Formats: sequence, C-alpha cells, structure tokens
Amino acid sequence: MKLQNLLLLPTSFAAVALAGPISYGICQGGCAAVAVACYSGAGFIFGTVPATAAAAIPAVLACNSAFGTCSATCAGVTLLAPIP
Repeated sequence: MKLQNLLLLPTSFAAVALAGPISYGICQGGCAAVAVACYSGAGFIFGTVPATAAAAIPAVLACNSAFGTCSATCAGVTLLAPIP
C-alpha cells in the first residue's frame, strides 16, 4: 500500500465541518436588529423594559415573541449548515 493512501485513509473518516457558529452569529445579529427596530417602533428601547412591564404591553410582548421565534429558527437552521 502506498504511503499516500495511508495518509488519506484517516481523512476520509473525518466528520463534516460545519459553518454553524459563523452563520448563527450573523443570523442572531439580524434578529437583534429587527427586535431593536420593533421596540423603537413601539416607542421603547430594547433591553430597558423590565419583564413585568413587558408582559403588560402588547407591542413589546409581540416584539419579544418575534425575537424568540427568530432566534429559535436561527438555531435550527444555521447550526446544521455545512461549510460551502
């Protein structure tokens, strides 16, 4: 058996590398930007509304829900994406 074949054999069993962490960060950044815009449209500043107050304000509650859905979608889609 050639030395070249011996060196290539272990690499053929290597796991597929994933681009998940990079694309996940980009996706989460997009989600956060949309959440900031949503809060701004509702007249609030993202990150400054206490949880008890957020539960009583329908617009903020909708922004939080959309942000959570977007974040969950990012995790489900981007962390399994292979490197191109």
